[in-house]
Amino acid sequence: MSELQNPKSQISNPKVENWFASWFDTPFYHILYKERNYREAQVFMDNLTHYLNLPEKAKVLDLACGKGRHAIYLNKLGFDVLGVDLSENSITEANKNGNETLHFKVHDMRHPFEQKFDAIFNLFTSFGYFENEDDNLKTLIAIKESLSEYGFAVIDFMNVQQVIPNLVADEVKTVDGIDFHIKRHYDNQHIIKEIEFDFEGQSFHFTEKVRAFTLEDFQQLMSQAGIYLLDVFGDYKLKKFHKKESERLIMIFK
Repeated sequence: MSELQNPKSQISNPKVENWFASWFDTPFYHILYKERNYREAQVFMDNLTHYLNLPEKAKVLDLACGKGRHAIYLNKLGFDVLGVDLSENSITEANKNGNETLHFKVHDMRHPFEQKFDAIFNLFTSFGYFENEDDNLKTLIAIKESLSEYGFAVIDFMNVQQVIPNLVADEVKTVDGIDFHIKRHYDNQHIIKEIEFDFEGQSFHFTEKVRAFTLEDFQQLMSQAGIYLLDVFGDYKLKKFHKKESERLIMIFK
């Protein structure tokens, strides 16, 4: 069945409080971002797991896993992986790849797990979506409480100090015959992306809104959560972080 055979049935109520609960659960989200660099993601996982020196068959949590591209690859590296996401449609798709050591489930990252993990990965700027600021701290505490005694956690976030000065205000991206009209701006707290397009005679509009956390913002939150920041990197090859130049803000903590 085509991913777009019945898209309207997969679109949640647009009036829901959290924008991500509707946008991430549509097939259009995955179409727009289908060209993400999978090889780059694999190199990142290779570098990260080597740096962390994870033991064979380590229990790994992929937090906000989407359709599971990172989780699937981590499992191929020999780890026991659980991928979780708020999007039911993404988890349904990810579960097609499940096996005895690769599982997927719907889960809200604000809540900790009873199970403990050797590593927790929150990748590709999957943090800072909540309307309530307290939920960001709640998520960090949940990550901390879900780690094993010797476990490590990783947040891979955009480097806002590099992103904001280089925002492309207007762009049209055509994928699978759909023209996505994208507008971006910074409101002094959030980086906001407005996405408009037409499909089968119907107009759609979605908004992505991500809190523009700097390294200092994360350090403050981590201090409140009782988290110890171990290391910071600036790209997927784990090169040194430079505030105004690095593409990513990758934080290792426990």
